[in-house]
Parts: sequence; C-alpha cells; structure tokens
Amino acid sequence: MPSFDIISEINSQEVDNALNSAKRELENRYDFKGSKSTISREKDDIALVADDDMKLKALQDMIKTYLTRRNVDIKCLEFKTPEKGSHMTIKQLVKIKKGIDQDNAKKIVKAIKEEKMKIEASIQGEKVRITGKKKDDLQAVMQFVKSLPVELPLQFDNFRD
Repeated sequence: MPSFDIISEINSQEVDNALNSAKRELENRYDFKGSKSTISREKDDIALVADDDMKLKALQDMIKTYLTRRNVDIKCLEFKTPEKGSHMTIKQLVKIKKGIDQDNAKKIVKAIKEEKMKIEASIQGEKVRITGKKKDDLQAVMQFVKSLPVELPLQFDNFRD
C-alpha cells in the first residue's frame, strides 16, 4: 500500500549560516555600533540580547530575514517573552521547533479523518504516517494538509508505492 510521512524538520546548517550572516550584519550596522547586542545559538535555542526594545525588534527582523533567504520556514521559530538581562539589556530566547508535537499531530489526524478520505492516518513519534490504496488519495491528503492552519513547517517524506 502506498504511504508517506508528514514531518517537521529544519536544516540546522542553513540555520547556522543564516545566524552567521545576521551576526556579520550586526557587526557592520551603524545603529548597533557600541551596543551590547548579540545573537548566539545553543542547540535548539537562539539567544538575542539587545540594549532596548527597538534593537531587539531589529534583531528579530534580521534573523527572520536571513532565515527566509536561506529557505528556512520561520514558522519553526517560537519567540519567548523578553526578560530583563544584566547591564541594562533585554534578553529573548527563540526556540527552534523540531518535529510534530502530540497536540499538532492529533489536530492533523483529526482534520484528515473529518474529511472522510479513504486513507489511514497514524501518529508515530514526531511524525504522522499516511497510508492509502491509491496514490491519488495520498496526493489529495498532501494538498489538504498544506491548507491546514498549523503553526509548523510541514514536509512530506518517505513516499512509497
């Protein structure tokens, strides 16, 4: 039976490249001369440190721009609330979401089943497996899933006949 997986992954190398480009811009921009603003990455988090709200917003825009240029979907970013840091700075953590969490997986499976398509949908860890009798049914599911309002970048992987 034909099947495929719905996954949510990002290319870590492209994220690193985008952050390095953003750091270079940060060093060269006139409005950041002499500021304590930084961009750093720790595993699945990006730490933004800025002098004030305006510079923090500029840092957010910078990383969004460079990630978009590198074809990384910015839906994978989850901006946490900014906190007061040391030396009169503002710190914000940006979580990089990987995999489909259980809540979103259940929403996807439920939406597919409500459409009454002739397929089977099952949650397998951080992915959703779709199986059906015809390739056309699977392609219809792909089109339907693309239209769902899910706050994750979704890809289709492991298509088998």
